[in-house]
Amino acid sequence: MNKANKGVAVFAAVLVIALLAAFLGGGFSPSLPNSPYIAVINITGTISEDDGATYNQAWLLNTIEDLTYDSANRGILLYVDSPGGTVYESDEAYLALMDYKKATERPIIAYIASTGCSGAYYISCAADEIYANRNALTGSIGVIMGSSIDLTGLMDKLGIKSTTIHAGKNKNMFSYDEPVTAEQAAIMQSIADESYEQFTQIVAESRGMDLAEVQKLADGRVYTARQAVSNGLIDSIVRDLDEAGQKLCAHYDINYDRIDFITYSYEADTTYLDRLLGISADNAALKTINALSDFGAYYYTYSF
Repeated sequence: MNKANKGVAVFAAVLVIALLAAFLGGGFSPSLPNSPYIAVINITGTISEDDGATYNQAWLLNTIEDLTYDSANRGILLYVDSPGGTVYESDEAYLALMDYKKATERPIIAYIASTGCSGAYYISCAADEIYANRNALTGSIGVIMGSSIDLTGLMDKLGIKSTTIHAGKNKNMFSYDEPVTAEQAAIMQSIADESYEQFTQIVAESRGMDLAEVQKLADGRVYTARQAVSNGLIDSIVRDLDEAGQKLCAHYDINYDRIDFITYSYEADTTYLDRLLGISADNAALKTINALSDFGAYYYTYSF
């Protein structure tokens, strides 16, 4: 093979590899810096295993673990802009941040941009202090266990019959083809109440408040930033993330001018085919439909 043909072959091989990479998609994590830095972790989107866009639980947990063992890291600044999400993932993220603090004795500060509600506020409770933009909404402390749509009356009118064979009188509860019994409603309420107790206890411990005081606030409503300062759910109002970083440094005796702020944010991998068709392989709506059809609505919507 002459030099010209070799050059064409090498170029073709590189082109094929590049096209495959673009077609199959892929992501990477930024390398950890050598100089001292504060990690700015973005908590955005719906808190779940993977919302298909900006939130991914495995990525978040791995990021926190990496920071735990990085001696150059000096703390975490959470950038929170989320309406909340599922109970399991919210608690898992909270516990991971608490483990980070225990292992490193480094500070965590949370900054709520426009929304830090429900599960997002739950995660923020791992922070030593919580700041918010003056236009932010927060709170929404409560639990949604699920909802049931009873279609039996409509089905009778349309002459539609549905039979689900099950063992265990409550195995098919919250299904569209069986009315919810008083016992079943009580079962689901007990689960919601247990998660509510856990949520409010964490808020009380984080904010240094009496549990009874927290539960008076925790009726599911949202609060403005000013209201949240007044009732103790957040510490103060700041202009933006930069001011939150300055307050972190001032409070923990860190030289703001000599520390880097490195942003860590998740972005869903999309392939060339996804972008061409305008869809994502992890489309959240499709995942919701699949989850509802496989497990029943109340399992999937067990959320803060």
